[in-house]
Amino acid sequence: MATYKDAGVDIAAGEAMVERIKPLVRKTFTPGVMTDIGAFGAFFKVDWKSYDDPIMVSSVDGVGTKLKVAFMMNEHGTVGQDLVNHCVNDIAVCGAKPLFFLDYFSTGKLDPEVAVDLIEGFSKACVENKCALIGGETAEMPDIYDEGEYDLAGTIVGVVDKKNIVDGSTIEPGDVLIGFPSTGLHTNGYSLARHVLFGAYSVHDTPAELNGVSIGEALLAIHKSYLDVIETIRSVTTAHGLVHVTGGGIPGNTKRVLPEGLSIEVDYESWIRPGIFQLIQKVGSVPEEDMRSAFNLGIGLIAIVRPNAVEKVLAALERELPVVIGTVVTA
Repeated sequence: MATYKDAGVDIAAGEAMVERIKPLVRKTFTPGVMTDIGAFGAFFKVDWKSYDDPIMVSSVDGVGTKLKVAFMMNEHGTVGQDLVNHCVNDIAVCGAKPLFFLDYFSTGKLDPEVAVDLIEGFSKACVENKCALIGGETAEMPDIYDEGEYDLAGTIVGVVDKKNIVDGSTIEPGDVLIGFPSTGLHTNGYSLARHVLFGAYSVHDTPAELNGVSIGEALLAIHKSYLDVIETIRSVTTAHGLVHVTGGGIPGNTKRVLPEGLSIEVDYESWIRPGIFQLIQKVGSVPEEDMRSAFNLGIGLIAIVRPNAVEKVLAALERELPVVIGTVVTA
């Protein structure tokens, strides 16, 4: 006789895990949430009266091979926060307010402790971003993943009034690029970083460039949410463009909002790159072009504003250590 558990899927363990995470998920619920965990679909009621012409905005993403570092460090809650924050940033730069988040977690054999750590990370980030963790899927798939490994994906849904959409269409020559620091690699460039660093170091090594922080800790630094920063920028001026610097670096991501015929000039010496980037480039002899296209290099968000708004933004967000990094020019 063969059972489902014999085949590698433990339904009882999955159900027990769901009971453990219910308090974590409920902690994120906002007034719009209409269903508890366990329904076939998640219901959310939007207060449309707050909007003149509401437009829904959504995005889906993963954490990439940063997960490999989480496996090596046996640290899982941080990548849960990474996933939420990355998705939130992607719609926040469009002007949207996040409403709810859904996750997908798949693994070869369910480890309840790992799963709870991940969902705790989702929950913490959702609370910080004022959005609800409204649903998700946990899949146990034997033979798909190596022992102790898993994959993550997340979807964020938000809303913006049509008049408040930020899409780069008003960007013009002479506009100024203001950069806001990242916490590290965020969730991009890990294939290159791991290839370089783990040929020379272990996750527990502490090279001088990292000022006492281990390689693993530096690589697992949580992807920063810029939701509050973006809201502050928009409270003091009209942002012509907002850029979440992810895969493709500064050049690849600013292209996504620049109108045809425009380009940017960036002064890459205008900020000090965090030690993790200096270490990667030195150890791997990585060409500068590859560094710029693979990594954010210490700038996680760019606001593109008119010249007379620069001082307002710098003053309003002084605590975030913003820096003028370039200008918009005719291509």
